[in-house]
Amino acid sequence: MFRARVPKILIISSDTGGGHRSAAVAIAAGLQKFFAGNSYAVRVVRAIEESHSISAKLVNLYNWVLRHRQHWMKYLYWAVNRFRPETRDFFYRRSVGYVGELFERWCPHVVVSVHPLTQHAIGRVLRELKLADKIPLVTVVTDPCYGFWKGWACDDVRLYLVAGEEARQQLIDYGVAPERIKISGMPVHPKFNLPDERAAQAARHALGLDPQKFTVFVNAGWVGGGNIPEIFRELVRGDLDVQAIFLAGNNQELRAEAETIAAGANFPVKVIGYSEHVEQLMQAANVMISKLGGLTTFEAMACRVPIIADATTAPMPQEAGAGTLLSKRGAGVLLERAGDIVPAVRRMVEDARYYATMRAATATLSIPHSTRRIVEEITALIPAPVLAEEERVAVADARIA
Repeated sequence: MFRARVPKILIISSDTGGGHRSAAVAIAAGLQKFFAGNSYAVRVVRAIEESHSISAKLVNLYNWVLRHRQHWMKYLYWAVNRFRPETRDFFYRRSVGYVGELFERWCPHVVVSVHPLTQHAIGRVLRELKLADKIPLVTVVTDPCYGFWKGWACDDVRLYLVAGEEARQQLIDYGVAPERIKISGMPVHPKFNLPDERAAQAARHALGLDPQKFTVFVNAGWVGGGNIPEIFRELVRGDLDVQAIFLAGNNQELRAEAETIAAGANFPVKVIGYSEHVEQLMQAANVMISKLGGLTTFEAMACRVPIIADATTAPMPQEAGAGTLLSKRGAGVLLERAGDIVPAVRRMVEDARYYATMRAATATLSIPHSTRRIVEEITALIPAPVLAEEERVAVADARIA
């Protein structure tokens, strides 16, 4: 039977780095996993790239800087917070047609933003179409700590879902009313979870690695690059009783470079390009070396993997808090010089008590069932008549079956 009023959820994201995309996918997966008995139509769009060629070029510029000039990111952060492009008529006029057409074609019952530069245009279009009271705009903030982008704060957002108290306080300081903010945890995909030892060994075996050996996961991220190649060079020079996985992300040049570096390593290294199964790499790992990133951090914490966080270049403000949190809780260490990577890994390998303490600390950083909480808050905003119609049709289908 055709469902004319299936609840529709539109998720607005962008591929500036990989975290926002991962958050969108996690929410969509949560709707499928936790509401399997219900029918929800979910669509994820890359609104910034798709709205106009100018904004698409800016996304490419952002990712280029992230990959090749990580030390410039602090200036980019300052410029975006200073000039607020998400609030400018110049960009709004070039995106309004896309947003209006999106609403007309999709007719969503709830709109969810997981990116700080998207909800302003979405909210303005909802107001101008006189739909703001009918279609709730929800923002899931993917930066967990104080000091994030001003763009997250938007008067048109009905409900904010944040990782914790720090993020809540930052929104309040940006002028968001406290009653519009709920603490839910981070939108981590349900596939990221704590493996038992047998599953961890199976994950290593599937990668062609020794199931028993201490495994280092070097994560260059979705974009691939930054300071991670330099850290990797230092790592492979070490005389360590380990094996390693190197994830190059969407960077074929980096993958080729990593394979060349790995050829001279003193231990086995598995080099991988882009992967849709990062959870398997984390489940195979004993420790992850990574750029600081809010979502990546919490994905690792869900798998109980301590982090050696790249702080060789001062992180952007929205990421610095995650590093401080890791270090303060004892779930990770901040790497301030690439040359310190070998001693940091050696201590984890040789001091079992130290490593066990770090691994146990990872459990203190995540809110259990966070993605389920997020999707429950989102679906609670779907208008009651839509849910009632869906339930009526589902009952009718059951009778026919």
